[in-house]
Amino acid sequence: MNLKTYLIPFLLTFSILFCTSEVSFSQNQFKVLVFSKTKGFRHQSIPDGVVALKKLAKDNVFQIYTTEDEAHITDKNLAGYDVIILMSTTGTIFNEEQKKSIEKFVQSGKGIVGIHSATDTEYEWPWFTKLIGAQFLNHPHQQTLKLNVINRNHPATYHLPEKWIWSDEIYAFKNFNPEVNVLITADEKTYEAKDGMGDFHPLAWTHEYDGGRVFYTALGHTDWAFQDDNFMKHILGGIWWAAKGYPVD
Repeated sequence: MNLKTYLIPFLLTFSILFCTSEVSFSQNQFKVLVFSKTKGFRHQSIPDGVVALKKLAKDNVFQIYTTEDEAHITDKNLAGYDVIILMSTTGTIFNEEQKKSIEKFVQSGKGIVGIHSATDTEYEWPWFTKLIGAQFLNHPHQQTLKLNVINRNHPATYHLPEKWIWSDEIYAFKNFNPEVNVLITADEKTYEAKDGMGDFHPLAWTHEYDGGRVFYTALGHTDWAFQDDNFMKHILGGIWWAAKGYPVD
């Protein structure tokens, strides 16, 4: 048998494998940018969160790119994404051009997902405050409490019980946007609040804003939150809705 006889089956096999790989890559549902820059307090859970989000992307067939470089925020680069995840960002991060790029991204009908301290970001940017839904005010020490899942008709909460026992750092907010669709509230009677928000204390919400879709959850302070199946399904549902925009019922 000559060399050509050996090579033909090998080349055919290689071609099949290559084509299969290309099809698999091209059939990812959507592309997500995870941005985790901090210019204020930095949560030690950020690396765990980034790893968990990468696994979520692999397991649920979407593409993901992670960065802490604000120079990546340009019109050209953002055009390739469907969702931006603000992974516990803090402080004043973006210059005026980068802000305009994010605004154009949202106005084009795309999605934003905010996790935990995304509300502790860009206090001097009114558009962002309305987008993300509120500004961080304070938090007590980490505690276990009862969460009320008041809206289970959303992909981020389909799987959750009406009463959810959870341990976290519980944020209170100022400049809350009353137009958001609240999904989860904190029961302040079940933990020691520090100047809390009273009987109605939102912790997770969604809304459509300036042409785009926004999901925010205040949960996710701890490393181990990103190892919890319920929490990661909560995040996945928010990402999926922000990316796809399917009707919720």
